[in-house]
Amino acid sequence: MSYVARLKTEYTERIVGSLKQEFGYNNVMQVPKLQKIVVSRGIGAAVADKKLIDQAVDELTNITGQRAVATVSKKDVAAFKLRKGMPIGAKVTLRGERMYEFLDRLVTSALPRVRDFQGIKASGFDGRGNYSLGVTEQIIFPEINIDRINRINGMDITFVTSANTDKEAKSLLTELGLPFKKN
Repeated sequence: MSYVARLKTEYTERIVGSLKQEFGYNNVMQVPKLQKIVVSRGIGAAVADKKLIDQAVDELTNITGQRAVATVSKKDVAAFKLRKGMPIGAKVTLRGERMYEFLDRLVTSALPRVRDFQGIKASGFDGRGNYSLGVTEQIIFPEINIDRINRINGMDITFVTSANTDKEAKSLLTELGLPFKKN
């Protein structure tokens, strides 16, 4: 028998029924699901120091459990001494089991380590059912060794869902365990 992530089994057993009842779906296929999670980080100082890109790729690889890729600039910007094709960031796209495992670790161990954590803002929805979250420090993840980092950088985490509206997406992400602020 193969391994199945805890959140994935919870989604299929409990969350699908809950969302189906809440929104009155007729079919299980109408229930929104989490399609992918994209973790990205921009490194503006990488124009001067190329080693920062390798460190960012290694940190994202350690955090997510999947190899990250360097992102390159799309055009020249003379004011920033930036040329087309220069590496300026790193990203990783998680799907399937790794996506659910990352979400589980984010909710249970990383977000509670944020200083003065009151919950995440509900204003990060884009109108199409996707949610973006900004993390200011990478040291909230237990996979990061604090002694080996040079500088503290943040990252963006985007949750892409199959929901049609922000209300459906928020309900799905709340059921999956994301702690939204109470207004």
